[in-house]
Amino acid sequence: MDELHEYRMNLNRRDFLSKTSLGLGAAALASIIPGCGSKAISRLENLAGKSKSALDTTHIAPKAKRVIYLFQSGGPSQIELFDPKPLLTKMFGKELPDSVRMGQRLTGMTAGQSSFPLAGSHFKFQQKGQSGAMMSEAMPHLGEIADELCIIRSMHTEAINHGPATSFFQTGHQQPGRPSIGSWLSYGLGSLNNNLPTFSVLLSRGSGRPNAQPLYSRLWGNGFLPSLHQGVQFRSGADPVLFLNDLPGIDKLTRRRMLDQIAALNQAKYEENDDPEILTRISQYEMAYRMQTSVPDTMDISKEPDEIFELYGSNSRIPGTYAANCILARRMAEKDVRFIQLYHMGWDQHDNLPIGLGKQCNDVDQPTAALIKDLKRRGLLDDTLVVWGGEFGRTNYCQGKMSIENYGRDHHPRCFSIFMAGGGIKPGVTYGETDDFSYNIVKDPVHVHDFQATMMHLLGIDHEKFIYKHQGRRYRLTDVDGQVVNDILA
Repeated sequence: MDELHEYRMNLNRRDFLSKTSLGLGAAALASIIPGCGSKAISRLENLAGKSKSALDTTHIAPKAKRVIYLFQSGGPSQIELFDPKPLLTKMFGKELPDSVRMGQRLTGMTAGQSSFPLAGSHFKFQQKGQSGAMMSEAMPHLGEIADELCIIRSMHTEAINHGPATSFFQTGHQQPGRPSIGSWLSYGLGSLNNNLPTFSVLLSRGSGRPNAQPLYSRLWGNGFLPSLHQGVQFRSGADPVLFLNDLPGIDKLTRRRMLDQIAALNQAKYEENDDPEILTRISQYEMAYRMQTSVPDTMDISKEPDEIFELYGSNSRIPGTYAANCILARRMAEKDVRFIQLYHMGWDQHDNLPIGLGKQCNDVDQPTAALIKDLKRRGLLDDTLVVWGGEFGRTNYCQGKMSIENYGRDHHPRCFSIFMAGGGIKPGVTYGETDDFSYNIVKDPVHVHDFQATMMHLLGIDHEKFIYKHQGRRYRLTDVDGQVVNDILA
């Protein structure tokens, strides 16, 4: 029996319960709501999205079922976090050699500088775990789980400014308008939970730079894919999803009858002009109806035991923080949400980096480590891929004024670091190598499209075969590039 066939035949306890729950719920629904006979149930099952995946089956046997993508918006400095460079400390204040820069492009913020003084890291590094990974003192909790991480030091990108660079990671293209990676996976793989969005988004603002550049909803947009696959943003507060609750005076039975009538009208319109977006709209109404019960339950972390809040840190009790969102990400993973995207803003340290980056690390270090520990002890890490990283790195030279205790760094797309864990990734690995200046890659480069191809591979998708035809052209997330990084696969 080949690996893919063996995967298709496998049925674990969680799969059994999730696949039977809709049938039990539908039977109960039929007994209490008029009009929910077998035909209505069949229609609701179809609208629920069980058969909405574009791929009838995965191209290869998947190792991951879901993704938690912890996107660190602004560009975390690899030099302070994952890629120690003692030479920069020794050469502190000296000029960046022309032989290293080689005339490479700079942003408009430093292109006019007459001097490019090298700045070593304010933070020290130590080897951690049996793998001996070099980890920054700014991330002590992540250091404790170094053997769970695959650190990639040789990421590189083409964009040099935030908007294009973030769009490139999230959609595979620097210009806006393409589907986000979560939308691609929703379209290709479909839902694992009929009562929550396949692609869920959580935002938090960092303390290192509270007024950092904003994020745009197009980053979790569906682009030219059906709107069913766009990301759904969950907010902190009384209404996690806007316009979800019924208006005063509307009870559940009235709501159900109204949706049935709207669905009938929409179905008649669809049969008239065959517009697939009409079916998407019907499905979205049904999803919103089911979410009225599932969302409040999922978003309520107040019943989590004290031990969980201690694990994730004191900020985890504050709604809307990165720590609280990490708890929500674990809860969504338990409920089999396919793609969970956390955005944490504030990593753009052009000045005052030691203080600003220290605050950002304090935001994310303990909650990120706690999330990975929590997933592992619940048996979810093996089939959940966790990704942590930003859109580019930071320069080895200082932007603006510099002193021993204070400096800033500009954007640097030539080399930077991210890490991955779980979901078929080889643990305890440091992959790729940069030069002594952390300016250029000298071994095992990983392009953004390589990262995207590898993520899809872990979910069972061959990125070269996963194509959507739009306006006469065949599109894919990785455009015309991308290679799976086999060396980091378990």
